[in-house]
Amino acid sequence: MPARAPATAAGPAARATGPRPGQPPSQPPWPRPPHCLPAFRLQEPPEGARVTVAGLVILRQRPGTAKGVIFVTLEDETGVVNVIVWRKIYEAFRRAVISGRLLRVTGRLQRAHSVTHVIAETVEDISPMLDLLLADQGRRDDPAFADGPELS
Repeated sequence: MPARAPATAAGPAARATGPRPGQPPSQPPWPRPPHCLPAFRLQEPPEGARVTVAGLVILRQRPGTAKGVIFVTLEDETGVVNVIVWRKIYEAFRRAVISGRLLRVTGRLQRAHSVTHVIAETVEDISPMLDLLLADQGRRDDPAFADGPELS
């Protein structure tokens, strides 16, 4: 396991964020929902493990032959996550599944034919976090951002 950077005094939410892999330290930090596993780390937990992922919705599919199943593809700064939303879960989280631009999904990992899916158990619309990307003030004290240089 790679060595972690020392914790900062900014608090646990800030420590949950950090530079993207391969990102030079001079780049601005990106907000990251706390306690979410980045896409590139989805191979680490065992199959059936309960994980939480978050990302931008880049695809929603509801094939007529899928009997009410919805396939959602999320993208974070490290890769993509395939999410399967069964009909019962869709009915419980309909608004988030249909209209969310940025979702946090908790569910069980499933691996089949070298493809990893998250079988959704809960779906949360966290689209308001997108506004943090546009905020040019208040970033210094916002725990959703890791320590880093100010934007010019």
